[in-house]
This record gives sequence, C-alpha cells and structure tokens, in this order.
Amino acid sequence: MQSRSARRVSENSPIGVFDSGVGGLTILRAVREALPHEDLVYVADSAHLPYGQKPAEFVLGRAIAITGFMVEQGVKAVVVACNTATAAALGTLRTRFGLPFIGVEPAVKPAASATRSGVIGVLATPTTLASERLRVLLDRFAGNARVLQQPCTGLAEHIERGDMDDEATEALVRVFVEPLLAAGADVIVLGCTHYPFVAHIVQRVAGPHVTVIENGAAVARELARQLAVRGIRKPSGSGRQIFWFSGAPADAEQILARLWAPNVRVQSLPF
Repeated sequence: MQSRSARRVSENSPIGVFDSGVGGLTILRAVREALPHEDLVYVADSAHLPYGQKPAEFVLGRAIAITGFMVEQGVKAVVVACNTATAAALGTLRTRFGLPFIGVEPAVKPAASATRSGVIGVLATPTTLASERLRVLLDRFAGNARVLQQPCTGLAEHIERGDMDDEATEALVRVFVEPLLAAGADVIVLGCTHYPFVAHIVQRVAGPHVTVIENGAAVARELARQLAVRGIRKPSGSGRQIFWFSGAPADAEQILARLWAPNVRVQSLPF
C-alpha cells in the first residue's frame, strides 16, 4: 500500500469521495459548490450498504480496498463521506496512504454552541454511536450539554430507495425525533451523510424552534484548506464527476437522476 501512496499528484489530479451509498452525495454537492474547478471521483459501495449496521472490521476492510482503488485512479485527496467509515477507518487510512484525508463526524461542537436548553439530539447509525471516535468527540466538545444518542436503523435504506418524501419515511423520522423533543432537545445533529436528504422532514417534525445541523459545508471548507496548504488546489477549469458503484449500475443511475443530475453514467466498481 505504501508504494501506491508514493504516486505523484498535482493540482490537476482528482479528489476521491466515498460512502456506502448515495449519502455521500450530500458531501459531494458541498465539495462541488466550494471547489467548482475540481474533478471528483465518487465511489459508492452500494453492494454492501448500509455500513451503519456492519461490524467495524468489515467497514475498515472495505474502506482500505476502496481507497486503494481511488489511489490507482490518481486522486490527490480523499473525503471519507460516511460517519461510520470515518469512525472505523480514518486513522488507519491516514497511516497507510500518503494523502490528505478528510472525514465526517457528527457536528457536536456547533450543536453545543447553538443549544439553549442544554439538550442535543444526535441521529446516527448504531455503529457510529458505538464508536470511540464519537465518545472522544462528546468528551471534547459537548461540555455541559446533555447529548441524546438516537440510533436510526432503517432510515438510510429508505433514502437509498429514493423514499425521501413519502408517509412511511416521515413516520420513521417521527419515531426517531419525537423522543428527543420530549426530552427537551432544541438542536438535532444529522450524524449520517444520508440524513440531509430528509432534513426537511426532520425540521417539519421538530418545528421551527429546533435547529437541525449537518456538516457538508464544514467538510468542504476543510478540504479546500488542506488542498491550498499543499499547493494542489485546482485554480481553473470545469470540474467533472466520475461515479463508481459496487451495486447494479442501472439502479445507481436511476437514483442519481433524482439526487444528482439526469443522464449520469455509472461504472461498476471492479471488485
């Protein structure tokens, strides 16, 4: 793996972004908005979703394999656009590959600053909530706030099917959000990159006096900073996107037509 990391990159090299499915598109969109000149390689491990209900060792293995593939595509930086994969693999990826890595994690720090009631709700996958990385994050930034951790089993699967406005999805969101409101939460953190696709439902259920926080813009800013520090930020040009999925390309193209753009072509991940 070290030999892969030694490959030369330049400002014209693409940026790699990966997730277990389409959730990472929320991060990809923020990166596209912040860095419009950059070429982007997006990998969705859709044959193995959801990561949030898989053992951490499995997620680590897939993260290493996907990163190795993206390094072979010549990427200059990697965004781990999945809270579960960030918790399971980010440290190992940084050690193994000689590239800048940007992970995602629940936005506990801004939530602690925003709460007035002192109660914060975190919506996330079971694996993310059980991670050491989240525990450290809470110890460091939660302060005196009471943090309610709500596992959202099944929500990412609804989103992967494109069910982001139907009654069943809203009913599921209510099951997860209403206990947080009953406990006094006035800030809700979307701790999975899939969940911003249903942020409008979370906000509707929570009401106008509850703040709903996601972290796509913060991830994009950190990526831009790291590229600038290394002198590899692309200054001009029209950025393009290449999509790789480990699941069926036809299914991927159908959901991308809804969530990204029409007529997107998907390539099959070769492992």
